[in-house]
Amino acid sequence: MLVSYNIRNPYIYSCKARTKKRIINNYNRMKSYSFTTLNEFIVARQKEFPYAKGELSSLLHHMSIAAKMVNKKVNKAGLVDVLGESGDVNVQGEDQKILDVFADEQFIAALKASGECCGLVTEENKEQVVFYDEMARDGKYIFCMDPLDGSSNIDVNVSIGTIFSIYRRLSDRGSKAVMDDFLQPGTEQVAAGYIIYGSSTVLVFTTGHGVNGFTLDPSIGEFCLSHSNIKTPENGTLYSINEGNYLRFPDGVKQYIKYCQVMDEKSNRPYSSRYIGSLVADFHRNLFKGGIFIYPETEKDPHGKLRLVYECNPIAYIAEQAGGKATNGKQRILEIKPDSFHQRTPFYTGSRMMVKKVEEFLDLKL
Repeated sequence: MLVSYNIRNPYIYSCKARTKKRIINNYNRMKSYSFTTLNEFIVARQKEFPYAKGELSSLLHHMSIAAKMVNKKVNKAGLVDVLGESGDVNVQGEDQKILDVFADEQFIAALKASGECCGLVTEENKEQVVFYDEMARDGKYIFCMDPLDGSSNIDVNVSIGTIFSIYRRLSDRGSKAVMDDFLQPGTEQVAAGYIIYGSSTVLVFTTGHGVNGFTLDPSIGEFCLSHSNIKTPENGTLYSINEGNYLRFPDGVKQYIKYCQVMDEKSNRPYSSRYIGSLVADFHRNLFKGGIFIYPETEKDPHGKLRLVYECNPIAYIAEQAGGKATNGKQRILEIKPDSFHQRTPFYTGSRMMVKKVEEFLDLKL
């Protein structure tokens, strides 16, 4: 898209001198600034979905509106009353942050307003959220999300994010969404992504045809294509794991960590340990630089801690589309059939060769 303003527009010349000058300066600054917005990109790719007639585009558009609202609150977190605990506990038994609740409400409202989503699963709600109005019941899609991943980092101004995935409903349109609509394996995702709220706000997503990143330009309020056809390095030199839980890790993970720390020039070891404590932030860094993210089962959490449906599945879909790999240590993440909304799983994802290596230490050939 080539941005331009019609500076001959009568409205511009009816403005006050200062406003007129600002508009013309913006025009001069941006007239050679060529970019593709998120909406334009989605519409251009619509042909990749012969079954869709614009509904997915509309759904992603409404999701991006909610993301912009959350981004605005995140950027003001130190100035307004959005820090600290809300006083409630979510289904995971975790204290809810005020921003957690705000993000959850904004995404639910935006998705309902789209008319393309018949229901959703979110970390903050114990049961599925089903929309009953006539327009929403005709919606074609199911939405699963962690509205604010890494929220324990909010108070200290560390990057946080939103993780989401989208499925086509299995039940008949016009009826109420049913349980099977929400419990599909990750292989059935039609789109997945995350938004990272950091030094800049970036939306990374895939529709099964590669991975692309869009950076929010605050001057125009649009997500613009900034990272086209993202490919993660086949190998890397970063490993991300909470080593404070080392004594509780499986033996294979302990051995892999020691492998990462051994001096070996041929394989560029020792690797660097980088752990933020926010899945979105850790994965985003490793996606571009090459690395592995590990959140294994422990004695305290024998089934792992990350949620399959709305954390691991979307991240795994992105990883694979970018040339990486994702496993629970026993099987491919995307092939796991969930049996509950908040099912947990061990999670190993990132550069393909690094994930294969940790599988060797787990003595599993997948």
